[in-house]
Amino acid sequence: MGETLTGGEALVRALCGHAVTRAFGIPGTHNLEIYRHLSAYGIRHVLTRHEQGAGYAADGYARVTQRPGVVITTTGPALLNAAAAVGQAYSDSVPLLVVSPGMPLRHPRLATGLLHEARSQTEALRGVAAFSHRVSSVAEIDAAVARAFTLFRTRRPRPAHIEIPLDLLEAAEETGPVRLTPPVVPLAPAPAAVERAAEALRGARRPAFVLGGGARGAALPGIALALAEELGAPVLTTANGKGIVPETHPLSLGVSLHSPSVQKWLTERDAVLAVGTELAESDLWSAPPALNGTLIRVDLDPDQMYAGLPADIAVVGDARLSLTALLAAVAPPGGVRRHARVPDEDPFHARVPDEDPVRRTGALRAARNAETVGRDARWIPYLRALRSVLADDAVITSDSAQCCYYGALPHLPLGPEGRYLHPTGFGTLGYALPAAIGARTAFPDRQVVALSGDGGLQFTVQELATAAQLGLPLPVVVFDNGGYGEIRDEMAARGDTPTAVDLAPVDLPALARAYGGQGTRAYSPDELTAALTVALRTPGPTLIAIPEETR
Repeated sequence: MGETLTGGEALVRALCGHAVTRAFGIPGTHNLEIYRHLSAYGIRHVLTRHEQGAGYAADGYARVTQRPGVVITTTGPALLNAAAAVGQAYSDSVPLLVVSPGMPLRHPRLATGLLHEARSQTEALRGVAAFSHRVSSVAEIDAAVARAFTLFRTRRPRPAHIEIPLDLLEAAEETGPVRLTPPVVPLAPAPAAVERAAEALRGARRPAFVLGGGARGAALPGIALALAEELGAPVLTTANGKGIVPETHPLSLGVSLHSPSVQKWLTERDAVLAVGTELAESDLWSAPPALNGTLIRVDLDPDQMYAGLPADIAVVGDARLSLTALLAAVAPPGGVRRHARVPDEDPFHARVPDEDPVRRTGALRAARNAETVGRDARWIPYLRALRSVLADDAVITSDSAQCCYYGALPHLPLGPEGRYLHPTGFGTLGYALPAAIGARTAFPDRQVVALSGDGGLQFTVQELATAAQLGLPLPVVVFDNGGYGEIRDEMAARGDTPTAVDLAPVDLPALARAYGGQGTRAYSPDELTAALTVALRTPGPTLIAIPEETR
């Protein structure tokens, strides 16, 4: 005999069965039966101030834990509030599960004026999620949850939505044992594909690596770095791949795909190994350049082999297994590394005559920095101050702000122990603060810092109250340029008069205090160092505003 459960309890039981221990969201009239059972199944809940904040917090939680983040919303506007976060998770391949009530099972097609009524929640979420599944019975809830977790574990992880008709949440039906995702093993690459890729890498005179977020599984064991050292290959990362290879390593070029010098250099490599990356415009900030060498793509998603720059050699499989196999295939007998490369016609050949890969990488890094020194110099001293205070395993969350994509991405060094969470691709604003809350709840003893601009912060600034209620130390560093600096600069570059980009001054430190946290200003890197040192041991959020001159 099975158990008789309501739809709400069946959902919570299924989440618990898949090892979910934390959820983010806001209770509402239609989802109370879900909330009724959370504590009984050991699921702790983080109450945010807006469903978009709940989505970003669950996203941050998922990125740092490598476990799915769960969002609970109610019907209608609550679910649509979370849609931007779902779109961001889709863009960045984040396992995010959003569960919501929906209109009753037999709700008529014509509008009836029911509270939170929407034409079709599932159609709305299908536009931004991997799938949106509306169940039709209590017994089907288990299968829907298992379907989502199967996606997360076997394919490119992307967000999913499960809708439970609100009358099913309250209905009690007999159910069997909870259905769980079947045991799965990581997808191993085809040996023939590995051998083709290894042959191309062994014969390459000018190799290069590009590591995206999908390569993160090969970070901590050092597999990606070991392969780069074996081949003497400089390593680039995307924003989502930041820190997979220590950015202080002599072969690391860090997040540099946007650099014209680096793009030109990449086109002249005779072999490029791209792992877990789309090689898309969001990574390069321009159309992908035509590569003249052999492009080897390693990805869990076979569709990536034809997207953007098509692969010359396609290796479909888990990044860790694929790079482990490649390392074994290219390493010579006895394990002697072959750092010395045959000289090539590198654009920096005149400055690096012996073509040592370490010197070549250093010269290219210097060329990248020289391209933007006038623009980036205002952030670099503050970023050095930030780095000097943080532990190696600190988590930094980022916004779609100039201080982040021009400043921190290329100029704030990180290693595999730490994490940098950035809203790439979809490019949403307001990500940093709630994502930091999600990361902080996942690791209460780990340093977490949110980095934002004043414009982006104000999309989700109300989550300062969430951080204050949690009581965990959380510095929020805000570069304040009085508006939307990037759009202001783009308008000026077009010869337009900047319009609708300036925001009235806000006393952000006072606002943080009003929400129950702390607030201060830093007018120099030394003042930022001092403020951060205090903030990292002060319960609740501490907003540190850094005034910038507008240009």
